[in-house]
Amino acid sequence: MIRFRTLLAATSLVILPGIAIATPASIRNVVLVHGAFADGSGWQPVADILRKDGYTVSVVQEPETSLEDDVTATTRILDRQSGPTVLVGHSYGGADFAPDEGEPLGKLASSTPSAATSIAPTADGYLMIDPSKFPTDFAPDLPLSQARFMAISQVPINSKIFGTPITSPAWKTKPSYAVVATDDRMINPDLERSMYARAHAKVTEIKASHVVFISQPKAVAAVIEQAARSSK
Repeated sequence: MIRFRTLLAATSLVILPGIAIATPASIRNVVLVHGAFADGSGWQPVADILRKDGYTVSVVQEPETSLEDDVTATTRILDRQSGPTVLVGHSYGGADFAPDEGEPLGKLASSTPSAATSIAPTADGYLMIDPSKFPTDFAPDLPLSQARFMAISQVPINSKIFGTPITSPAWKTKPSYAVVATDDRMINPDLERSMYARAHAKVTEIKASHVVFISQPKAVAAVIEQAARSSK
């Protein structure tokens, strides 16, 4: 998860495959953060459900150039909220990874390897997923045409991010909810379970791939709304 310093500004925290959420009072604001290799447009199915249910939704487009840059991008959107907010992050953007203080994401991920072997470095130090393997590893439960487009439009992530230690993890002070995608090939579901147990998160397991927020938007939106209601 990338934005623990930022999460401290939210009133609640949601974690998806993962995903992470933070929560407290009657919450009507939701901020959605995408993970590595994706962008904020993937949140549209969830955002549409939340907006229909009366929530004010904002989507962060973090650049994935450094941990600091991504924290800044998230804080910028959080600062625009008019009241208590549920902060939801997918994968690197939020909580599939829930590292402890001083724990780099790379070390945490390698402790329980995922099934995917498709990530490779670029010449300038970024990471990308092999487009030919993207549909199988990243989005196997999406229509093939959609997965292929996500592959060619993926957002490269700076590899140095995975060596940057985390400070002030929000899960130590914020109520947390988490989704484990049981068919996730990008992050080992057992790693998700162990991190979320450490964070004392309320966990929901959904049979889906890494892109559970796209393939199962109703289930994911239900977890987010549960987090918002629990603050009342």
